[in-house]
Amino acid sequence: MEKKSYTFEEIKQKLVNYCVYQDRCHAEVEQKMREFLLIDEAKEEIILYLLKENYLNEERFTRSYIRGKFYIKHWGKTKIKMNLKQKQISERLINSCFDEIDDSDYENTIRKIFEGYYSKQNGLKEYQKKSKTIKYLMSKGFEYEKIIDIFE
Repeated sequence: MEKKSYTFEEIKQKLVNYCVYQDRCHAEVEQKMREFLLIDEAKEEIILYLLKENYLNEERFTRSYIRGKFYIKHWGKTKIKMNLKQKQISERLINSCFDEIDDSDYENTIRKIFEGYYSKQNGLKEYQKKSKTIKYLMSKGFEYEKIIDIFE
């Protein structure tokens, strides 16, 4: 199949639209650029343009990612951090953006998920229900220490 060829300006506009539609990180933009045959200088020029015009902002991306994954998907910090690292976001930036999650919201979410899951475990001994529920919360990315703190 013949690839449609675009001018530099058309490609630049497509990448602007890609960033406007939803916050993106560098890795996602670079991945998107691979769809177009661009020389390195052109890629660099587009990245610089997106940064300069604030279409691409790694901190804003990280903050909105953290909010979405916690408040909408109810992921814990461990899972959020792991996924952001896969997007090549630095640990330092990730940690500085975790203030997007309110501590009491975090604890309440753990408590709510715990109670919801725990109450559905039928026909099991107490300790089995508890350990299954802890495993479940850890799979959602919540830290073992935090889970234990809430239920001691």
